[in-house]
Amino acid sequence: MKTLVIVVAVVVLLVTGCSKSQRNNLVNKEREIKGNVRLAAPSQGAYTGAYVDFGDYEDDVTLEAIEEFEELVGKKQALIASSSYWGRNVFPKKNLEIIAAYGAVPLVFWNPWDRDEWSEKKYNRFNLYSILKGEHDTYIDMWADGAKAHGKPILLAWGIEMNGNWFPWSGIFHGGGKLVANSNPAKYEGPKNFIRTYKYIVDRFRARGVSNVEWVFHANNTSDPYEPWWNNMANYYPGSDYVDWLAMSAYGQQYPNVGWIEFKQSFHPFYEELLKIDSSKPVILGEWGVGHFPESGSQAKWIGEAIDRFSSSEFPRLKGAIYWHERWQNGDESYSNLRLTADDTTVEVYKDKVANPFWVARPEFQAR
Repeated sequence: MKTLVIVVAVVVLLVTGCSKSQRNNLVNKEREIKGNVRLAAPSQGAYTGAYVDFGDYEDDVTLEAIEEFEELVGKKQALIASSSYWGRNVFPKKNLEIIAAYGAVPLVFWNPWDRDEWSEKKYNRFNLYSILKGEHDTYIDMWADGAKAHGKPILLAWGIEMNGNWFPWSGIFHGGGKLVANSNPAKYEGPKNFIRTYKYIVDRFRARGVSNVEWVFHANNTSDPYEPWWNNMANYYPGSDYVDWLAMSAYGQQYPNVGWIEFKQSFHPFYEELLKIDSSKPVILGEWGVGHFPESGSQAKWIGEAIDRFSSSEFPRLKGAIYWHERWQNGDESYSNLRLTADDTTVEVYKDKVANPFWVARPEFQAR
């Protein structure tokens, strides 16, 4: 299809003595994107992107935070990630408008979860069975209508990292590796129920005429538990008709006392596994990063190697990467600090590497 070059213009009002926080309250206007368009995979290179420590619920998006990150790394961001938890029972209209005003495309992690139920993962009220019974149709339809009204492209990743055991929508809690009766080739209850739910949600969006949402299949790089006969990325894939982008999370060391993870251990085999799921879909690193643990290894060196390799010929289908710029406290009161500001060396290395023209700082669009 013909690619449409769309220039996004943000009107910045310059007022003498105007602070950043005051400027954030001014009206930012984006040139209307006319016609039915979608985010295009960049013809060359990959999109810059970040999640910028948007609070406990990962949804406190501010223009100030995004602009400060841009200033920090010396480059605009084409993709901005944030979360939308079902338990909040809202459509993130404000967040999407802020991201659009900045000139980026949102990647929303739309998680069927009430975060306050963290310790009750298995018994989450938004479990797959309740969704399939239609108990949350009103909420799904409200979100679909909000997305349609927004009108601009949204990358929507529903039920991320489903091949892990840390989120309640995992197939582990919905039948796991139980064999589906009379299935040939063999299918398993956990992945089957995830796929059914994924399709159920997409079909409701389509029935309401939503055409600006692009669906992201977002797995974790490693599967936990490691049961390759059923709990792997491929078994959870809903199919090409239901997915626009492939994505995965891949990190180096995130927590104290778990040991250093080299870049190649985190990416190479899992990237190849992801590609085998679908031969045509573009790939995004939906989450990536490494913590500052100087007793284990160099955060700056790890990040520098990662960005260099991403921009080499090793990952030809990689079309975007979301750096997870966050610091948090763990249950044992230790800290995980993935922020680029963990030390001066890290941020300078990142800034130098993303200056490479390979990293595309503004989204490109094409007609649907």
